Amino acid sequence: MGEGFRVHMNMNETEKPKRILVVEDEPGLRMVVESEIARAGYDVQSVVNGLDAIARLSKDKFDLAILDVTLPGKSGIEVLQFIRDRRMPTKVIMITGMEGLSVAIKAVKLGANDYIPKPFDAEYLLTSVRTVLRQRR
Repeated sequence: MGEGFRVHMNMNETEKPKRILVVEDEPGLRMVVESEIARAGYDVQSVVNGLDAIARLSKDKFDLAILDVTLPGKSGIEVLQFIRDRRMPTKVIMITGMEGLSVAIKAVKLGANDYIPKPFDAEYLLTSVRTVLRQRR
């Protein structure tokens, strides 16, 4: 009986859900992204602008941030720069609908782990999340 308890405890320790911060100002998209990520078993939180993202990243640890490029306050690129300037281990996926290839190249040069153009489906997003979380820094 003690053996089963120890195995159960080890599973909980090794399978702690990854923490993901979603930064998206469009309420409908934010809710869909949040619910799909939570349904996949991740611990997800969200904010609506770049300033709130920086505040949350300053006080909490996240394994991954999903950043819209165009945000009120501070852009997703500025939030990415904040993460990289402080050498945070947080991985980053950028999402956008308008900026195109030049912003994708800039985001990757600044250290984004992936870039997803809008519109995208949930499976595409979750595949990116899983792939990025498996990457070593």
